[in-house]
Amino acid sequence: MLTATAVVAIGVAAPAIAQNATVHGKVINPAGQPVTDGHVKFTKDITLPPKERKFTNTVPTDAQGNYKAADVAPGDYMVVVEEQGKDVDFTSAPVTLKAGDDKTVDFDMTRAEYINAMTPEQKKALEDYKKNNAAAADANKKIANLNQTLASVRADLKAAQPTAGDVSKDVSDMKAAVDAKPDESILWISYGNTLEAQGDHLAKADKDAHKPVSSDDDAMKNYNDAIDAYKKGADLNAASKKPVPADQAAAWNGAGNTLAKEGKPVDAAAAFENAVKAEPTNAGMFYGNEAAVLFNAGQSDAAAAAADKAIAADPNRPDPYFIKGQALIAKSTFDAKTQKIIPPPGCVDAYQKYLQLAPDGPHADAVKEVLTSLGEKIDTSYKAGKKK
Repeated sequence: MLTATAVVAIGVAAPAIAQNATVHGKVINPAGQPVTDGHVKFTKDITLPPKERKFTNTVPTDAQGNYKAADVAPGDYMVVVEEQGKDVDFTSAPVTLKAGDDKTVDFDMTRAEYINAMTPEQKKALEDYKKNNAAAADANKKIANLNQTLASVRADLKAAQPTAGDVSKDVSDMKAAVDAKPDESILWISYGNTLEAQGDHLAKADKDAHKPVSSDDDAMKNYNDAIDAYKKGADLNAASKKPVPADQAAAWNGAGNTLAKEGKPVDAAAAFENAVKAEPTNAGMFYGNEAAVLFNAGQSDAAAAAADKAIAADPNRPDPYFIKGQALIAKSTFDAKTQKIIPPPGCVDAYQKYLQLAPDGPHADAVKEVLTSLGEKIDTSYKAGKKK
């Protein structure tokens, strides 16, 4: 008879796997700054001369000066910091690592014993570095504060623009900014923006009170100071090592707009011409502004000439065509035989082109009335353009 034989599995213990240690820390140089381009090295050759040591582990420091060695075998180590190919610091006592350890080993080269061991030349170089670094830190802080001021002021001006709101605080903020860094052109241009906007605020109050702006000393002072600030910004930009044409043009354009508000169309036209010279690629807008200022000042011939330059620079802007049509319509003659108004050459074409580019523009109804009165056919197939 067969009998069942029980088979018992006998477990065999697997050999233990040795567990290494993890070491991490932060490396600070004598100036108190993180060592970002260094290496941390581990050696068991503690008693050997530096040239004879062999390193078992080498890891880099990161952008914050931190390092991490995740697989260091147990034992006694000297841990060394290397920077730019030279050993600059080390642990004075052995670091004992056991299996599974997670140990922090920091290097702070600002410690007194490290500084005291430096040569006089090294100490002087360190002091010079600290002074220069402090100056750079102050400069960076100032720039950061100025950038924050600029962002805040620009947001305020945008919010105040529709209602010509009070921006006196922004004027004060930008005055402080140009006082802090008087050689920065963009600050002067932004200062001009705030002064012009505050002048507009006062001018609106004058208009509401049926008072001429020219009699308001405060409004005129804001406008005058704005013009000076714009010109200062333009001059600084032109004299800089890396001029920014768009900024210089914006300064002259701002000066032109402000001069127009002061009732100085000829000076305003000259400022717009300077804007064109600074940034020819945007000549259509600047000539268009010149044409508008001259037309509003009753200088029809000069306005028509500026409008022609604006059209030549950018034939897709509608407003110069309207200004040209308006400037020319005043020169119309009356034919007694036909009892018709005869517009000068180019007038009807300018009106028609305006409607083609801006059929729903702010002047479209007025243009249609004029063309109708002249007996001209209005093309109803025009579609709204992108530029208004």
